[in-house]
Amino acid sequence: MKWFSLTALTLSLCVPFAAHADWAKTEAEAKGQSVYFNAWGGGEAINAYIAWVAQEVKGRYGVELRHVKVTDAAEVVKRVQTEVAAGRRTDGSVDLVWINGENFRNLKQGGLLFGPWAESLPNWGAVDLNKPVRSDFSVPTEGYEAPWGTAQLTFIADKARTPTPPRSAAELLSFAKANPGRVSYPKPPDFHGTTFLKQVLIELAPDRKVLQSPVSPASFGAATAQLWAYLDQLHPALWRSGKTFPASAAEMHRMLADGELRLSLTFNPNEAANLISSRQLPATAYSFGFAGGTIGNVHFVAIPVNAKARAGAQVVANFLLSPEAQARKADITVWGDGSVLDVNKLPASIQTAMRKTAPGALAEAVPTLAEPHASWVEALESEWLKRYGTR
Repeated sequence: MKWFSLTALTLSLCVPFAAHADWAKTEAEAKGQSVYFNAWGGGEAINAYIAWVAQEVKGRYGVELRHVKVTDAAEVVKRVQTEVAAGRRTDGSVDLVWINGENFRNLKQGGLLFGPWAESLPNWGAVDLNKPVRSDFSVPTEGYEAPWGTAQLTFIADKARTPTPPRSAAELLSFAKANPGRVSYPKPPDFHGTTFLKQVLIELAPDRKVLQSPVSPASFGAATAQLWAYLDQLHPALWRSGKTFPASAAEMHRMLADGELRLSLTFNPNEAANLISSRQLPATAYSFGFAGGTIGNVHFVAIPVNAKARAGAQVVANFLLSPEAQARKADITVWGDGSVLDVNKLPASIQTAMRKTAPGALAEAVPTLAEPHASWVEALESEWLKRYGTR
């Protein structure tokens, strides 16, 4: 990755980003602190990237970043809630957490977040405000979390077996019936499985605007009736007749590679390219989206109200927003996670790097559909489990 040497040389050419007057004080306070970063630990590329971040913030700012690998951010939310309830208001075990959606809403509503701080970061000036960086699943962020990356539901297929993919929920139903036992989705409450439910819900809901407001029994019943009717038709045509489901998207990728499934899904438009590069998928694999768009969002980092290393956590969050860190994260050979920065504000060399693509990555422009309000997630998962989870 020769362009990273150029990145370091050109950072000084960036348009100066606004910094609040006390940032030097924040950096001084952060030096020597240990920041316990609770983040999903299920991806090798992600873990390697966080390890690189830890090395950089240690060398640049004297901050010790420790990756606490978690499987579900909801576990972190419960830990913060428990610690604060027990009186641990200044010595919590979580300094920084990778979060969004209902987990952010639960912490924010409970007064369990430190802030506001995000828009005071020096690198906030490069953030693309056209992206939903000030709203998280329709909940205003108000500076209580800093954007880190972007994601969008993306489907994966193999040209050798599926040269023409389905381009809507309706076409997916027809495709499944034409290919019985070769389609599935992860079992909710797995994140990817729930995202699939939300995707179909958005496509079939009589009034999408309702989904942007907090859920109520009346709105839930009206909005989801067609979703359940759709799934009742889809499930008999699924893998194992919809009586059991893959545990995760990673399992679906393996099943796609083995020919057991014709489709897989991901929330990273570049993941197929990574899987091809690591020989987990064949070179004939490709990514696609639905013609009407697929659900997408921004993921964030937040600081719990009882964090011990608040200054260190802000320094790490600011580095995560730096052009260098965002460019490296966007590199398909590193992670391939989308940037939250306005590319036009960055040096030409970084712009070129961020626009690189690779075989298998999503190459088409797919409209982004807004996430439903965070309160819909629990309601959807609960109802799905009642209807289909015990089969």
